[in-house]
Amino acid sequence: MENPELKEKIKLTQYSRGAGCGCKISPKILEEILDSQFSFPGNNLIVGNNSGDDAAVYDLGNGQALISTTDFFMPIVDDAFDFGRVAAANAISDVYAMGGKPVLALAILGWPVDHLPASLAKEVMEGAKTICSQAGIALAGGHSIDSAEPFFGLSVNGVISINHLKRNDTAKEGDVIFLTKPIGVGILSTAQKRGVIEDNDLKILIHQLTSLNSIGSRLGEIKGVTAMTDVTGFGLAGHLSEMAEGSGLSAQINYPAIPIIEGAVEYLSKRIVPDATYRNWNSYSNKISFEKGVNVMEAFSILPDPQTNGGLLIAVDPGSVDEVKELFRQNGLEKFANPVGRFVGKDEKVIHVLK
Repeated sequence: MENPELKEKIKLTQYSRGAGCGCKISPKILEEILDSQFSFPGNNLIVGNNSGDDAAVYDLGNGQALISTTDFFMPIVDDAFDFGRVAAANAISDVYAMGGKPVLALAILGWPVDHLPASLAKEVMEGAKTICSQAGIALAGGHSIDSAEPFFGLSVNGVISINHLKRNDTAKEGDVIFLTKPIGVGILSTAQKRGVIEDNDLKILIHQLTSLNSIGSRLGEIKGVTAMTDVTGFGLAGHLSEMAEGSGLSAQINYPAIPIIEGAVEYLSKRIVPDATYRNWNSYSNKISFEKGVNVMEAFSILPDPQTNGGLLIAVDPGSVDEVKELFRQNGLEKFANPVGRFVGKDEKVIHVLK
């Protein structure tokens, strides 16, 4: 019989080197891994890995497309039930980021069975099931292995009308940029792993990590939403760079307009920064310029901060801004209805951070 006192003391983040989407391989190394001359022989693949988009998309031939994605990582929170919820919400987000509707999920579980009780793995699964239920889909099966470190995630399939599909490389010059969640999850999760996070900040962290980006399905229906992605392990700067470069543009962001999660700046003052922040920064710092007056030291830690289940990053035609803002209002996202920047013609830098 398992000792309930031992179970109470187990903190999952102590069993993993990384945390959430901060486990991602750095952008530079990933580019090397994915560099290939091989191409898919069929012609029904609409989106593959050549664009660095959120999911693969396959034309079903009837005006509909299949969206398929996989996402898993090591614990970003200590509680097993919450870990399952976070991992599930993060994986499902990739379907929403394409404008689609999720329909089915399969679990991916790695568990060190000699070091952590099976009952905790069950809690992870139960947490995932609650999020899948919120998304209206079944967690229908999956695969598990005995691994050195715990990890969990989902393979998720979704569907979409092809004319509603949103990619991350189709923004237009002049498009306005919106972001639906604050930045700073990596900082707060690092504070938790170090055992210094305040109770209220932990509640804020868990709430953001488990909130579904379901508004993405509705945004897919708006023609004036020209491009979309979600902000995850490469941080705001990394995913915005992907959007801008993929679209042949540069981006201007107003640093004061970027929403920052409560408590993040205070933890930064205590030098609590995820290791992945430095990896991210080293990968694309040469693509970013700062206007005089921007707090560069703070921005260095905020812009590349690795997010898990981060917000949707949306490019919107100016003529559709009011429609998008109304949708935000209907979904309780009024505080994110102010743009954080815009796309401009391509120049020597990919991102210009303005004061």
